[in-house]
Formats: sequence, structure tokens, C-alpha cells
Amino acid sequence: MSHGPRSGLAAVSSALLAMSRHLEVRDVLKTIVASARELLDAQYAALGVPDDHGGFAQFVVDGVSDEQWRAIGPLPRQHGILAAMLQEARVERLADVRKDPRFEGWPSAHPDMSDFLGLPIRDGDEVIGALFLANKNCPKQEGSCGFTEDDEELLGILAQHAAIALTNARLYERSRELTIAEERSRLAHELHDAVSQKLFSLRLTAQAAARLVDRDPARAKGELHQVAVLAAEAADELRAAVVELRPAALDEDGLVATLRTQIQVLDRAHSARVTFAARGIRALPAAQEEAVLRVAQEALHNALRHSGADHVDVTLDRRGTGAVLRVTDDGRGFDPRAVRRAGRHLGLVSMRDRASGVGGRLTVESAPGKGTAIEMEVPGG
Repeated sequence: MSHGPRSGLAAVSSALLAMSRHLEVRDVLKTIVASARELLDAQYAALGVPDDHGGFAQFVVDGVSDEQWRAIGPLPRQHGILAAMLQEARVERLADVRKDPRFEGWPSAHPDMSDFLGLPIRDGDEVIGALFLANKNCPKQEGSCGFTEDDEELLGILAQHAAIALTNARLYERSRELTIAEERSRLAHELHDAVSQKLFSLRLTAQAAARLVDRDPARAKGELHQVAVLAAEAADELRAAVVELRPAALDEDGLVATLRTQIQVLDRAHSARVTFAARGIRALPAAQEEAVLRVAQEALHNALRHSGADHVDVTLDRRGTGAVLRVTDDGRGFDPRAVRRAGRHLGLVSMRDRASGVGGRLTVESAPGKGTAIEMEVPGG
């Protein structure tokens, strides 16, 4: 092993502890990749989680800047060495990956790589990922691989624990999804029962008032008063349900973590690259946090479903005691005035209502072929 026994053991221990600290899948993947690169002193590391269609559901890199990653382009497909690791489930240690007969090239912006070490991550008999490193930071003899058998063994140990951490993270996310689904089902049932009863009473009382209005105006007036009372009670029931429907993750994790998690899911689910950055954010009043989250969700929905964007960037920055949310995309854009004239709002009315409802403001910048930028500012507390 290139490290001494004591430092090697400490490095492995540190890597395993780092993996165990995270519960979100994306965070676990990033930690695995960063730990592997640091542990084996490599220039580049990556981890791909396959989908069922010959591509990757998730693909995380370390050692490549965000600018380089964007220039490289779409996620790789399962071909060449990557396919071999996933399909044949065996370790690949190569002196020069470019000379391997299975090598099929890479995009022009891709960094140049030579010596290579890769292996599958298994959960029992299932291959749930491929972990690989390139360009060992050490002197290499001509035609030899910088990665050693000791490196291979060390990466194998890391991969075993990575499989456990990744499986646990998936179970955690699935558990939280089920909890949210169960809570929504419960609230929907309660809402249906409570409000349906009120509306049924409201309809009967209104019908009674209509029958009495000519022959007994005084009683009709009393029935109409009861209609107003029932309507107010129904409105209260709805308002209480809406308050209870505040996303659970906001209370548990806060706005920044909730946004980050949702954006990571969208990044995995869509071909567009979706990024998120938060700077200097303090906790906001609950109503403002929920409004910011809902506006972000609506803006992301528009960008991913309608704009044809390749990149969608979300930022949340502190401004005074409040915050500014900005969602930008490089999609086809639109003329906001034409949208209003056509009676199509793309959710802009509801977003403006949410912003103004918490004392904030919303601005929209867009033009055909120029992408779209939606900005929401809230005052804080």
C-alpha cells in the first residue's frame, strides 16, 4: 500500500465515517467519490449508477470543475470500459485506458486520462454502480499502471462499504417518500370528510332559503345567515388543512436543505442539468420559506417541462434580513406580454400572489430565444 499502515488505516476509517454521516443519496455518492480519490491519491474519480435504459440514472465526478463538467456534455452511456464493469462485474486495472480495445473515445472537453482502476459496486448479486479512478499521482514506468494491487484491494473495501451506505440512503429516501405519501393521504381523507360535510350542509341550507324567500322572508333571512356561517366554517377548514400541508421537510430540514434535495432529484430525473447554490441564508419566517419553496417549484416545473432548457440554475442569496430566490434557464424563453394577452399565465399569477402574500415581490425577465429568469425577494423577519 502506498500509504503507511497507520496512515492508510486512518484514511480508510475517515472515508467510512464520512459515508456514514449522510442519508441523502446524492450526498453519499459525492462522499464515496471524493473519499476514493483522496484515499488512492488519484487525479480523477467518478461513480455511475445505471438506469434500465443503457444510461446512468446518476453520475458523480470529483477532480473535474463545474465548468469542465458542463463543457463535457450529456451523461455517458453504458459502453466501453463502463459497460464491461457493469455487465461483467469485474475489476479493471489498466496502464492506459486509451489503448484498451474496448475504449470508444470521449468528448473533446473530457480531460485526458491514462492509468485506470475501476470496479463494480454490488448489493448482493446486483451491480448498483461503477466506481473508477484515473491518473494516479505517482511516478510511472513506461507501460505500467500507477494503481497497484494494494490500491485495488483498498478500493474493494471502500466499495463494499459504499454499497451499504448507498443502500441505506436509498431506503431512507424511500421511507421518507412513503411517510409523505401516507401523510398526504391522511390529510386528503380528513379534508374530504370535514369540508364535504360543510358543503353538503351549505347546499341544503341555501336550497331552504330559496324556497322560503317569497313566502317567509324573515325565515329566509335566517337561513341565509346560516349559509354565511357554514361558508366561513368551510373556509376555516380549508385554511387549516393548507397550513397542515406545509411541506414536512421544511420543518425538519429547513429551506436550503429542502430545496437542495428537491433539485438533486430533478437533476437526476431530467436531461437538463439543474444546479443549486445558497449563500449566507438565515432562517426566514415560516410563511416566507414556504412561499419561496412553492415559487421555486413552479419556476422549475415551467423550465423543465416547457422551456427546452439544457441548464437550469437556482440560487438563494441573503439580502439584508431577507433572501432572494433566482431561477434561470437557457431555454426558448417567451414574451411575458404575449402570454398575458393569450390568457396563459404559466403559473406567473400564482407565483406573484405567493410573493405578495408574504410581503415580497416577483419579477420575470424573458424573451423568445433568450431564456427566462424569475426572481423573488422576501423581506425576512
